[in-house]
Amino acid sequence: MGMFQVKVKIANSVKPELFFEENFWVDTGALYSFIPEDRLQAIEVEPLHSRELILADGRRDRRLLGEASFTVSELNETLTCPVIFAPKDSLYLLGATALENFGVEVDTAARKLKPILGVIGGYLASK
Repeated sequence: MGMFQVKVKIANSVKPELFFEENFWVDTGALYSFIPEDRLQAIEVEPLHSRELILADGRRDRRLLGEASFTVSELNETLTCPVIFAPKDSLYLLGATALENFGVEVDTAARKLKPILGVIGGYLASK
């Protein structure tokens, strides 16, 4: 898959005046979005849970998970999404959960996010 970046504004869901903007790598192989913990702490995002993860290099790690408001510039929409508190100096990754929340798929040829129709009910709706 071709890699590309999108600009994302990350804000504290309770205090939206606390935010930052950064270029995120779009990563459909990552379940959660990944943001360096010092950036989340700077906007006072609080951890809610922890999750055991398998990292890209195969190592297992337990990391904190919280929620933040995401605004993807090219979509002009804001939604609350789960986020992993990544080690300092980690890459900024926009993961599959956020992509699904925004109802988009990845168009690697055009290097952009493309809206898709949401399916509700799946098998039950076909009866």
